[in-house]
Amino acid sequence: MILADIGNSYIKVYQKGAVRSFEVSEGLKRYGSERVYYISVNNNYTDIPKNWTDIAEKIELDTSYLGLGIDRKAVCMAVTDGVIVDAGSAVTVDVMQNGVHLGGYILPGMQAMMGAYHSISPKLAVTLNPNVELGVLPQNTKDAVNYAIISSIKSMIQTTARGKIYFTGGDGKFLSKLFENSIYDETLVFQGMMKGLEC
Repeated sequence: MILADIGNSYIKVYQKGAVRSFEVSEGLKRYGSERVYYISVNNNYTDIPKNWTDIAEKIELDTSYLGLGIDRKAVCMAVTDGVIVDAGSAVTVDVMQNGVHLGGYILPGMQAMMGAYHSISPKLAVTLNPNVELGVLPQNTKDAVNYAIISSIKSMIQTTARGKIYFTGGDGKFLSKLFENSIYDETLVFQGMMKGLEC
């Protein structure tokens, strides 16, 4: 079975236990002749292959949250209890308890935050340094920007964390290292999709 998660810029494809990422147009072309089950948050792509099946209606989550994206629903379906952090273009944080979605919030992703600093001043246009020391106040601009970005995301997650924290997404592996009770799993969205298909 081949599963696909179509985002705004990239498509992630799950096949035989492995996840591959492509620009959307490349992924659609590469897997165009395959039988694929997919979800999509991107309404701009109307040239989805005819042999692909949209399974959004099978992704059902017990929640009161209005407007929860299909990708977030699928990720949450993979976890019965815990906090789920999907760290990509945006950082979404959702709380699951006994299979019920209690709510969540959205932060800008690390690259988006870097872009915001650049828009304030070219002097703040620094590169991401995931090795910045969080236990010491920064002594230069590059470290100051990185410290603020990483610490703010970490602090928000800590205020929400109850029990295990499940990380996924492009920056999820890095962020998971900041927490003792964390699990990084790039397949969470696909686990949720498979659970939906089983219903």
